Amino acid sequence: MGAALGYIAPMSLRDQVESLLPNWERWYPSLFDAANDLGLIRAEICDPNSLLLTRRHAKVRQRAEDAHREKWGGKE
Repeated sequence: MGAALGYIAPMSLRDQVESLLPNWERWYPSLFDAANDLGLIRAEICDPNSLLLTRRHAKVRQRAEDAHREKWGGKE
């Protein structure tokens, strides 16, 4: 049914690597090494503070509190 609608299923990382390099397991110890060398994935530099769970949880908690106030009213 998806094909009838013109939907193209996304390829997994393994499928992408295998389409570019069918026998990648001969040369690479892991899928991620092969994907990196083929340019399918790359490391990105981010702010170390964004990795702290306490900061991420604080943002989630703040959004939940804001949504609650918006729906039900109340003081900040």
